[in-house]
Amino acid sequence: MRNSSLNLYLEINTSHLIFFIGKIEEEKNFEVIYKLKLPICGITNNRISDLEKFFNTLKENIYLIEQKFNHTFKEIILILDNFNIKFINLTGFKKLNGSQILRENITYILNNLKSCVDEIEKRKKVLHIFNSKFYLDNKKIENLPVGLFGDFYSHELSFILINKNDYKNLKNIFDKCNLMIKKILLKGFLEGSIICNKNNNQDIFFLIKIEEKNSKIFYFENNSLKMEESFTFGTDILIKDISKITSLKIETIKNILNKIEPLDEIKEDDYLEKEFFDHESYRKIKKKLIYDITLSRLEELSEIIIFKNINFQYYKKFCKNIFLKLNSKFTCEFLKESVQKTFCQSGKFTAIFVDDCSEDSIIRAANEIVHFGWKSEAIPISQSKKSLITRFFEKFFN
Repeated sequence: MRNSSLNLYLEINTSHLIFFIGKIEEEKNFEVIYKLKLPICGITNNRISDLEKFFNTLKENIYLIEQKFNHTFKEIILILDNFNIKFINLTGFKKLNGSQILRENITYILNNLKSCVDEIEKRKKVLHIFNSKFYLDNKKIENLPVGLFGDFYSHELSFILINKNDYKNLKNIFDKCNLMIKKILLKGFLEGSIICNKNNNQDIFFLIKIEEKNSKIFYFENNSLKMEESFTFGTDILIKDISKITSLKIETIKNILNKIEPLDEIKEDDYLEKEFFDHESYRKIKKKLIYDITLSRLEELSEIIIFKNINFQYYKKFCKNIFLKLNSKFTCEFLKESVQKTFCQSGKFTAIFVDDCSEDSIIRAANEIVHFGWKSEAIPISQSKKSLITRFFEKFFN
């Protein structure tokens, strides 16, 4: 096995550290050949809280992985689903007065926008930069319009930033492990790229992930991740609400939701059957009550996540497509049907479930982007001596 064929990845999420080893065959085929999943440690509230504990965990397990594969890794690719991330979208302009767009014009806009971000966010470091939109004379252009003539050009960039101290802590830890951080990728960005590729290059959509204790919303436009927001509630709050109102145990509620009929088959006078009550005394409860509680609570949550969320009000003007992921220890068809019905909001939005991205598919997407790039992004390379502008033009012209 050639050493150069192995790549080391690490996903850092809210509950686990997950190491992956990817192998690239001579035919350029990529395969995940090893995974090590560990409970999160040394990270609290999206920040490194115990540097020594976090470092020791990484160092010990990296050593074990290198021993297992008889290989010394030089680089690591990080996939973050944790830490505090900020989004900034800025647009630069150039009056052309009928002249040709030159590289120098675009260089000026990019430098100016990057300088603005550096000035207003001195405590942040850029992780991703997306080329969100190109407009020439108020017409959207799909590609960089160098050489075209016009009167007015606008160029939008979307910046994703992490706290500099968080980045410095990560870099310091991996330096001590003798590893250079080759790339840092957001997991939400990778999931969006997979959805885009699987859905006929759908490039404008909301992605809403509902987990057991947390939820997230992402907004993608023109193949660019432009915004995300996290919430500290998930499916557990819904099940607890049903339990509180009906005075039934959590396990009984889960049993009911697993076996209850689809929403459109529930009638006004239908009552729960005795078979649902495995671990407590039977009570005469209407099935419609379960249905009403579920939809009522989901409606409240959907309003918080998107429909009355001021952070996404502007984007709803351009996007009516919602992709949903229900990633919880407890999922059932009744719950999925209720979630989909709620987020469709009486036909105003198209809401469909997509398969939860497997860990292997996330790593494959990361490998593609690391080695071949993404259609709308220039990803800063750690410790690279090339300027942002150099990398930008290399992406489009090389």
